[in-house]
Amino acid sequence: MSDLQVLVVEDEPVAADAHRAYVDRTPGFSVVAVAGTGAAAWEALSRHHVDLVLLDMNLPDTHGIELCRRLRASGRDVDVLAVTSARELVTVRAAAAHGVVGYLLKPFSQAALRDRLTAYLDYRAQVRAEGDVAGQDAVDRVLEAARPARPAPLPKGLARETLDAVVTAVRAATREGEGLSAAGTAELIGASRITARRYLEHLADTGVVVRAPRYGGTGRPELEYRWR
Repeated sequence: MSDLQVLVVEDEPVAADAHRAYVDRTPGFSVVAVAGTGAAAWEALSRHHVDLVLLDMNLPDTHGIELCRRLRASGRDVDVLAVTSARELVTVRAAAAHGVVGYLLKPFSQAALRDRLTAYLDYRAQVRAEGDVAGQDAVDRVLEAARPARPAPLPKGLARETLDAVVTAVRAATREGEGLSAAGTAELIGASRITARRYLEHLADTGVVVRAPRYGGTGRPELEYRWR
């Protein structure tokens, strides 16, 4: 069986390169194109056969939900896996309403995306099979197949609860127009500065926060982090 063709839609170059690499390392999948805007994504869909779109919701020229809406209206037989930092429930509800096969929050590891893609292979095989389902249990198994059986893993040394606390702190500060330093984050989440910096750097490396020097004091400028 030939590889499923994947379109990566991601405006952050570092994240786009990582997603491409993750997909190409997963058996059964191959990236056919990478697009940084909704317009570029639509052009790629017109030029290539695409089976699955890895879709970031926050694009420079449109929202990922609008692209989902256009896809469904066009009748294209393309599935969508959201890979995004968008945590608003209204976006999650809209994504579900437009039939996304999964919703993977950034930051995530290669293993987490691999698990999602592997689960999608099972889901696709079941929903595209011929014949009838045997009963309710079979229907439930088909609908659950797109979800991995285990929680998304994190890089070694990171804990989900601490990561979620750091994300919440940075997002709240960004909404207030402020950046957070490692020291400020550590104080908010009740951890050491070294621990806070490790998580902040992980978020920066995966493209969901922006790091920049904070000037104004004496000595070396302190890094601050803002949600992208």
